[in-house]
Amino acid sequence: MTTLLATERTTYSRLHAPTLHTLPGAVAENLRRVQAVTAVPIMAVVKADGYGHGAVVVARAAVAAGAGWLGVTDVADAVALRDAGLDVPILSWLNPSGVDADVAAEHRIDIAVGSVEELRQLIADAGDPVRVHLHLDTGMARGACPLDDWSELFRLARTGRGRVEITGVMGHLPRADEADPAANAAAVLRMRQGRDAVLRAGLGPVLVHLAATSGALTDPATHFGMVRIGAGLVGIDPSETTALVGAARWTAPVVHSVRVPEGTAVGYGGGAVTDRETHLAVVGVGYADGIPREREAGAGVEIDGVRYPLVGRVSMDQIVIDTGAVRFPRGTIATVFGPEGGAVPSVQEWARWAGTIPHTIVTGIGPRVQRSVA
Repeated sequence: MTTLLATERTTYSRLHAPTLHTLPGAVAENLRRVQAVTAVPIMAVVKADGYGHGAVVVARAAVAAGAGWLGVTDVADAVALRDAGLDVPILSWLNPSGVDADVAAEHRIDIAVGSVEELRQLIADAGDPVRVHLHLDTGMARGACPLDDWSELFRLARTGRGRVEITGVMGHLPRADEADPAANAAAVLRMRQGRDAVLRAGLGPVLVHLAATSGALTDPATHFGMVRIGAGLVGIDPSETTALVGAARWTAPVVHSVRVPEGTAVGYGGGAVTDRETHLAVVGVGYADGIPREREAGAGVEIDGVRYPLVGRVSMDQIVIDTGAVRFPRGTIATVFGPEGGAVPSVQEWARWAGTIPHTIVTGIGPRVQRSVA
């Protein structure tokens, strides 16, 4: 039998920990690409810790590039942005922990309210006036006030003056990812109806906002007074119509390498068997760190400009790659994903391999993965 000779590499005594490197320059570039297609202000949405990229890092990059607002889904997250020195207006919606009205007023945090019940509670709790955006259902049936309740919502808003100040009206596009203005038309019409109803109720003037990344990039009719850009900041266009720049690079070390003969079973259950003599390298990240356990064939990582395929099952803490004739020593750096293209996988590729959307890849990276700013 012919023995496979490994190409020798330098041995490392210390390891580079698995790390997600956020790229503020990419965030700024993505914001500029949105600015090129809209004339209205932009809210940089940094929910879910800035889509896994670090809320403060992403927020600072976006504001420096011209974002006029920030958006989150919890008042505590908004306070953290204020504590980091960010002074632009901030809107918080959903608020799963509830709303401390005094904290919202003190930190100048706008609150979105999607039901009569929420608004009634906020009015009861408020001391100093809280700025409120009325969240109207424009076709999602998800966390917004249905049409039948609008009149009561507006009546309550009028009676609550002095405790709440209605400054905005918002909605969501249920089919924006289709990149078809016809698919958005019903939501646009409902938003216009909501805006007009608010004005007739004597609650204006208000800032109207409906579109997120896909709508902002594909349908000017959805722009109204502001657009909300979240996924787009980190390089994800759900409509897949606009080239954006990935805003993070995930690297991890090789922790073990071995030469194996043809017919070697790899990993739990022996789900993969080598078809030749080859080298296998273990990379120190697994499904606990955000590597999708279920994936299609073709998934891989990059080392030294070459993409190497994953083989066998993804384990909790590690993956195995087939490196062929090359034996990579402990400490060699693999790139799980990044914006470079070529051999470096993209977040979008990982989403396709896993049968999911890019959002779940970037927000699913676990706490063991260190964070840095590149």
